[in-house]
Amino acid sequence: MCAMKKSYDTYNLDDDDQDDGPSKSLLKRQSTELQQLGESLIELAPQELDELQLPEKLRDAIDVAKRITAHGGLYRQKQFIGKLMRKIDVEPIRAALEARRQLHRTEVLRLRRVEQWRDRLLDGDAASLVALLEEYPAADRSQLERLIARAL
Repeated sequence: MCAMKKSYDTYNLDDDDQDDGPSKSLLKRQSTELQQLGESLIELAPQELDELQLPEKLRDAIDVAKRITAHGGLYRQKQFIGKLMRKIDVEPIRAALEARRQLHRTEVLRLRRVEQWRDRLLDGDAASLVALLEEYPAADRSQLERLIARAL
């Protein structure tokens, strides 16, 4: 009898130089990242979205997502937004959102500094007022003294 020889050589091992493009894992990570970027757009106020000058279809999808209350529907809408994001240049959006985050961080740090000065001034130590006036020479001493007296 003649035995049939099975050929397991279904892959050409000499094609190592062939570029198959990005891996499935990389594409999935990129897709997830774009969907998360889209989700951060959903959280923005309408005037902030206007500043980004998004394509009309993407803006409409974001507006729809803001109105959806059902979990499943919102999930699908976020996926759709991620799909739309793959078709546009997202770098200006990333840059604008990062600038917004940086501005927020700066404002938070400034507010903390103001609160620290307030606490020091309300402790009643006259040296605190002198230190404040040294750091901020344009500040009105008499106005600050009145505000401190009123707060105490």
